[in-house]
Amino acid sequence: MTYCVAALLESGMVFASDSRTNAGLDDFASFCKMTVFERRGDRVLVLLSSGSLAGTQAVISLLRQRADADDGSPNVWTARTMFDVMRLVSDAVRAIEDRDGPYLKGPAGGFNASFLVGGQIKGEAPRLFRMYAEGNFIEASEGTPFLQTGEAKYGKPIIDRVIDPDTTLAEAAKCVLVSFDSTMRSNLSVGMPIDLLLYERDSLVIQHRRRFAEGDTYFKQLSGEWSAGVRKVFRELPELAW
Repeated sequence: MTYCVAALLESGMVFASDSRTNAGLDDFASFCKMTVFERRGDRVLVLLSSGSLAGTQAVISLLRQRADADDGSPNVWTARTMFDVMRLVSDAVRAIEDRDGPYLKGPAGGFNASFLVGGQIKGEAPRLFRMYAEGNFIEASEGTPFLQTGEAKYGKPIIDRVIDPDTTLAEAAKCVLVSFDSTMRSNLSVGMPIDLLLYERDSLVIQHRRRFAEGDTYFKQLSGEWSAGVRKVFRELPELAW
């Protein structure tokens, strides 16, 4: 399992993903689930993946292969809008599903690859989408400024209470990290390292990207102070009158 979250704000975008792919008493592995296509001054595209690692890696590899091909076919470097990018991702998802899907039915559980895709292309405002395994997708809006995929239920209540379109990138980043801390406390299938990326609106360049490994000093401080703060607020709640 995994946990990925992305937020679309007035000041830019926040992307974060964990790295755990298997979980058990003595069996887990880590792979980066954040993919970036960047051409400074022209476009920044970020994909966060969840689902079958083999499926998501195949989709990313197909997107890269088509982007590197010099045959005039549409690709992530030539797409005019983020909607066009989503059509390309959708085509890649369906191509991999058509190839692998028939072999994954039954005990294998079927094809499963979903993505959060966001970024900005020059001449267009930043946009954020969630793509499902079937290849269809939805777009974030002012009323829904963040999207999640994977093990989302533990982190959503925190983000619901904090993030809105006016939230700063710095505050949104802290909120997203707290949502990861809460998720990891409740679900073994989500784990570090955590990849975090902040994109400033209209910059068309990535300036802030960081990986939080196990034992990271800042993350430990954030987790400790959040836990202490929650306990303090809880003790200060009004007593129940019977």
